[in-house]
Amino acid sequence: MKLHTFKIGGVHPAENKIAAGKPIENVPLPQEVVLPVAQHIGAPAKPIVQKGDKVKRGDRVAEAGGFVSAHIHTPISGTVTKIDTCRTPQGMPVTAIFIKSDEADRQADAETIANQKPIRSDVEVSILEPKQIISLIQDAGIVGLGGATFPTHVKLSPPPGMKADVVIINAVECEPCLSCDDMLMREHPAEIVKGVQLLMRAAGVNHGIIAIENNKPEAIEAMSKVVAKVAGIEVMPMKVKYPQGGEKQLIEAVIGKEVPSGALPIATGAIVQNVATAYAVYRAVYLGEPILDRVLTLHDGKEGRNLRVALGTMLDTLIPEGTEYEKIILGGPMMGRTASTLATPMIKGNSGILLDPVYAHRGEVEPCIRCGKCQDACPMGLEPFLLSTLSRLKDYDEAENQKIANCIECGSCSYACPANRPVVDYIRIGKAKVMAAMRARAAAAAPKK
Repeated sequence: MKLHTFKIGGVHPAENKIAAGKPIENVPLPQEVVLPVAQHIGAPAKPIVQKGDKVKRGDRVAEAGGFVSAHIHTPISGTVTKIDTCRTPQGMPVTAIFIKSDEADRQADAETIANQKPIRSDVEVSILEPKQIISLIQDAGIVGLGGATFPTHVKLSPPPGMKADVVIINAVECEPCLSCDDMLMREHPAEIVKGVQLLMRAAGVNHGIIAIENNKPEAIEAMSKVVAKVAGIEVMPMKVKYPQGGEKQLIEAVIGKEVPSGALPIATGAIVQNVATAYAVYRAVYLGEPILDRVLTLHDGKEGRNLRVALGTMLDTLIPEGTEYEKIILGGPMMGRTASTLATPMIKGNSGILLDPVYAHRGEVEPCIRCGKCQDACPMGLEPFLLSTLSRLKDYDEAENQKIANCIECGSCSYACPANRPVVDYIRIGKAKVMAAMRARAAAAAPKK
């Protein structure tokens, strides 16, 4: 069996997926949620509730702040106690909606969940027009759940003159330690496939490909059994290689096309959606449920758990009492970000909480030996050491000339570096400066209204 992969660069970090095979646990709804209005790429949402308002589970509490934005809904019934600021994992203040429930609210939510049934049959779903499906997705506040959190309705609305040929479902989950997507496929393959069909219809394509790395045989089997009964969708086993789940790398691996520098992925005719996003689309259209929770992996190095957690749950409440840890990483060890606190709410982009001491310390930084391993590992064909050096020296003009904006911040360069240099850290800083300058130039050049 041929295993697909991208051609340039990549690394093979230890998988360390100790939570693989652990059933998804439903964490009880919290008594209070804190819902940041910025849980997605794009403009923050705007609160549409006020202190003292009563809300029910599933109610919209913040409207999208623009086309590239997403609505926010409450996962619990209760009373809005305040509109205030909370802290991001890195300690930055962000506007949030605080909602608290009482016993009657919790009882009502329990009944709502217990009695949940589809609001649309297969026949009713089959007659929905593409625009109607996209509208339902937008109404549900669905974003990319692989971590990027790009609003899904925007991806399904390509610029004029561009058309999709295929929908690629990113079920690769190439990050070490994470297994939430794996378990979602094992437990909900039929629902995911229905979500894939909806995404295909919304995009106006007849071909869907579910890409899964070959280290998830149970997920491949579960999805293949369902797909065998469905026309136009195939499961494609992928070689185990990081960052296989990068959008550009996945497109190249699956359909053999390269996304041109500076272009959108749709330029290749492909729309990529995460497998958890497909599941959320199913729930939105069939059950009428906006995105209220998500599955994440809790990994402490000793045992792993896969948890379904309501948005707005404080992350520190998920850690078993007495758990010791030296460092907090939200996400996986390669692209996850170090957090200064777990006293921060669960948001749509959280795919994991990593407390494993193996990832708590970096090796001592040593002088670069010009070995070129960072360049060999770069899946974008860049020169990471050069970009890192230019960023460190604040030569952002030359960094832009050297295509720093093409960096996907996968961390392969830092992983491959035998001198333990923080290559991607400097690149990330430089890229942010360059991107800000590029946006400022674009805004200045735009026609005045």
